[in-house]
Amino acid sequence: MSPFTGSAARTSNWRHLRVTHADGVATVTLARPEKLNALTFGAYADLRDLLAELSRERSVRALVLAGEGRGFCSGGDVEEIIGATLGLDTAQLLDFNRMTGQVVRAIRECPFPVIAAVHGVAAGAGAVLALAADFRVADPSARFAFLFTRVGLSGGDMGAAYLLPRVVGLGHATRLLMLGEPVRAPEAERIGLISELTEEAHADEAAHRLARRLADGPALAHAQTKALLTAELDMPLAAAVELDAATQALLMNGEDYAEFHAAFTEKRPPKWRGR
Repeated sequence: MSPFTGSAARTSNWRHLRVTHADGVATVTLARPEKLNALTFGAYADLRDLLAELSRERSVRALVLAGEGRGFCSGGDVEEIIGATLGLDTAQLLDFNRMTGQVVRAIRECPFPVIAAVHGVAAGAGAVLALAADFRVADPSARFAFLFTRVGLSGGDMGAAYLLPRVVGLGHATRLLMLGEPVRAPEAERIGLISELTEEAHADEAAHRLARRLADGPALAHAQTKALLTAELDMPLAAAVELDAATQALLMNGEDYAEFHAAFTEKRPPKWRGR
């Protein structure tokens, strides 16, 4: 993501999200607890635009995506999105669906790790937002449900048919996307959908602990690792190892690589600068 911007100022207030920053960690909270954090057109657009801004700023080294109240995110708002889409023409529907996909791309392509802190329901688009994150930290109340076929739509929404088989395998992905049945935390952990299962009500705390660990580490190495994981999903081995070689050669010219050697020699912890 290029750091070069136009004349527009940084957005100081996000109408559909609660955003905080602390020492390189951004916390983005879906804050419609009375609707189980159901997404609206504005919430999708804010997520897309916020991730683009944070990516350009280079001040964020890790991001936690959380939900306020009883659950993470119940998906698209039935009245404000599903009802409204019935009145849109094909061009408008294509614009909307492209926008939701842009949110997933923004999560996958931003140059910092994204940790989804999941408690309660993560359904529909909420499940895909969690899926797109680099880490899913969840407590025992978490349940994931890819509900798109339940409303008469394809299970392959927002990139779910691309991402889910790569996380849990084709067999599990077929079952989850075709049937739309909920997957509770123990099974989600068993099939690899959850990165870390916490104690009850401790998902946010654990997610922030992981974010702090990542933010305190070599940010450039994390960014390049994330970029390679995404880029190499569909590459042949020869192309992947060549891209790895080029990336390592660049990082070996970086300050963090030299700092590791100096710290090792001086028997002290490295002071990572993300350069």
